[in-house]
Amino acid sequence: MLTAIIMAGGSGERFWPLSTPEKPKQLLKIFSDKTMIRETVDRILPIIPADKIFIATNELQQMAIKKELKDIPEENIIIEPDFKDTAAAIGYSSLIIENRLKKLLKNDEKLEVVVLASDHLIKDENLFRKVINKGAEEARKNSVIVTLGIKPDKPETGYGYIEVKNDEKIDLNEVYKVKRFREKPNLETAENYVASGKYLWNSGMFIFTIETIFKNFDVLMEEHTEIFNSIREKLLQNKTGLELTNLVRSDFKQFEKISIDFGLMEFSKNIRVIPVDIGWNDIGSFNALDEVFPKNIAGNIIRNTTVLELDAVNNIVVGDGSKISLLGVKDLVVVKNGNNILIADKSRTQDIKKIIQK
Repeated sequence: MLTAIIMAGGSGERFWPLSTPEKPKQLLKIFSDKTMIRETVDRILPIIPADKIFIATNELQQMAIKKELKDIPEENIIIEPDFKDTAAAIGYSSLIIENRLKKLLKNDEKLEVVVLASDHLIKDENLFRKVINKGAEEARKNSVIVTLGIKPDKPETGYGYIEVKNDEKIDLNEVYKVKRFREKPNLETAENYVASGKYLWNSGMFIFTIETIFKNFDVLMEEHTEIFNSIREKLLQNKTGLELTNLVRSDFKQFEKISIDFGLMEFSKNIRVIPVDIGWNDIGSFNALDEVFPKNIAGNIIRNTTVLELDAVNNIVVGDGSKISLLGVKDLVVVKNGNNILIADKSRTQDIKKIIQK
């Protein structure tokens, strides 16, 4: 039985001032008349029904997400009591799926889970769904954790990398063993990775069975397992929503704040990767718009605004209907949303969250 966890608890700080804690990137309409989380749900509905899709979010955003995703059962909106990063979030959501759906399994059927971000762009949706189904079959048959690795088209320093354990040519959409995960590299290292043909971008998308993920937690993250066992007992009360959040709050606060990559994926011996080219972009900063939207003759990207420009090149301008004038500037990101205005050099967009945290 294929299910999904859509991770929707981020604040999207690098997309300020468009994104705010109350209305983060996943609730913005960036590429169409749909929000990014709506696009994510619609992308998987052909292979996973709405009652098998779970949304992992927080108390601040849960009402907006319920309003946006009215077809998702309210009890499938998982409200995390605290931000403890993805190891706790994915484990906790998997516990809820196990408690809710295990009794519906037939014969030797297993619960497969695909973990997706709520704010990624994927252009080839048909191929994406085919790969998800292939990954789920691999996870079920061989008790492994499967991740999707993006075929790199440039030496990107903003992504983690996956080294594939294979001496031959790596073919797209096939399953390979993972040799190791690599941290975000410097430019020279990234160039070597891409040139070797043995490295893929880490997309942060995972597929596993409930049984496999908890076996990995048992071996590699014992302290998380102890907390999971306490929460598992409380789930027998069949609470949902904020009632459940309050019930497990004291347990949740005990989790170490650590990502599933650092806590589990980097050390597990049963990880597989499927290299894909699905038109993926994690839209990690405003610079990603350079790769998505067409540019005018001066190389400027202009969204939701009117721009007067003179000797202005290679800028990204996003407005809220106001008129913006550019004179003699280049390589800037200019964003206006209400009373908030951002003007940043393109090379510094990864640092936007630093300025709003002051």
